[in-house]
Amino acid sequence: MQYIRLGNSGLQVSRLCLGTMNMGTPDWKPWIFDERQSEPIVAHALDNGINFIDLADFYSAGMGEEVVGRILKRLARREDIVVTTKVGYGTRSGINACGHSRKHIMDSIDASLTRLGMDYVDVFMLHYFDVNTPVEETMEALNDIVRAGKARYIGVSTMLTGQLAKMLMACERNGWVKPINMQLQLNCAYREEEREMIPFCRDQGLGVSVFSPLARGLLTGEVQSNRNQTDLFTQQMYCDQASFDIAHSVQRVARARGVSNAQIAQAWVVHHAGVDCMLVGADTTEQFDSALAALDTRLDAEELHELERNYTPCDVINDYTAGNRILRSPRPGLERFDLIEGVA
Repeated sequence: MQYIRLGNSGLQVSRLCLGTMNMGTPDWKPWIFDERQSEPIVAHALDNGINFIDLADFYSAGMGEEVVGRILKRLARREDIVVTTKVGYGTRSGINACGHSRKHIMDSIDASLTRLGMDYVDVFMLHYFDVNTPVEETMEALNDIVRAGKARYIGVSTMLTGQLAKMLMACERNGWVKPINMQLQLNCAYREEEREMIPFCRDQGLGVSVFSPLARGLLTGEVQSNRNQTDLFTQQMYCDQASFDIAHSVQRVARARGVSNAQIAQAWVVHHAGVDCMLVGADTTEQFDSALAALDTRLDAEELHELERNYTPCDVINDYTAGNRILRSPRPGLERFDLIEGVA
């Protein structure tokens, strides 16, 4: 396993991070694994040098933290692992049961620690940018959590570059702890974060960890999974011709190499100059092994050209565009202009 320091911090984490959204209870979503099914995957990751574990209170409405917390207690020493969890979406209904208000953040860290069976988390992350709460309120609450010893560091996820800048300026003005990590979506079929967010994180000293390296399964060539048949986000994000063309390119490179599509797609992500860590959400140990193999898979210039030649810009994928994204394909013309003749 390869390890890096996360951002400008001294925290050392594995370049692969175990994603745990698929662990908890199938009562939440049909593709979720229960504790018995999850433990072999966690054990395999730990056995292969993974020390970075990603959770969120939202996963399985809190049951994910309980399940993974119990598994980690059986399999690992607390001081040997780096545990991160997120706050934002919440685990129950109620007007103050989501978002990044001081009330919800303070309630959530205590609830997460109880479910995890831990005294602290290593990185406490905002799941998104809450447009309804003042940035100062959110960042002061996170600072207080670190000062209280309930988290060692803080992190952020899935937002616009300007929103992250507002957070960093608030921390700078008030002497509060700053985030050490940005978790964002990046893969061969979605590269918009290369424009501003990744360069900004590099400039400001934040680590970059990446989720969805397989574009929610599109780049594996297996889009008919149980998850994708029951999760409409995949169609909203990756149901355009450009995405399909990129998936075909991944398949061409994989066949020429004689390896799986997943290994090639993950190799493109994990060796990206702007990426520190890649999240791996695996349903089997074999799926996890493709990510391990990707660490040692260096793509040459011709392979990179094939993987990247079909990419075209698109609108940003974040928490506010679900159901409203414009796919990368021509839209029907308006009758007003269809009637104009002689225009090339």
